[in-house]
Amino acid sequence: MFYEQRMTVPGSPADLRAEYEDDLAAIVDDRGAAAVAAETDVDRETLESLTAGDSPDLALEDAARIQSLAEGEPDPETMVTMALEHLLLGMSTAVLDVDAVETELEIDLDAKEVHQKIEGRAPMSFDEFVHIQYVIADGAP
Repeated sequence: MFYEQRMTVPGSPADLRAEYEDDLAAIVDDRGAAAVAAETDVDRETLESLTAGDSPDLALEDAARIQSLAEGEPDPETMVTMALEHLLLGMSTAVLDVDAVETELEIDLDAKEVHQKIEGRAPMSFDEFVHIQYVIADGAP
């Protein structure tokens, strides 16, 4: 689950995102895109794109809404909170600050934006989350 603490990551942010998207797509496949759209307010076309193997634009909250439909999962708000807390914990473990994260990111975010997103003061896309998580977990000892 994307919101859990990561200490290791696959070879690239794209591989990590694909891992998470496979989990989300399985939930959508199991429940049906129409039902998931109705329960989560995530656009049906986005869900169908996800099950087709594409990487649609998702907010971190959208991914949490989808993941929360799986059995035994916490509510979406708890998942987002846990995901952000695990980023902060991972930075502490890897002894990284936002400037160090910024320099390793393959996407265009400055240190201030990284800081605001990790603290939940700015919206975060799922792609941004995956890239930040990748840098943090890849830097862990």
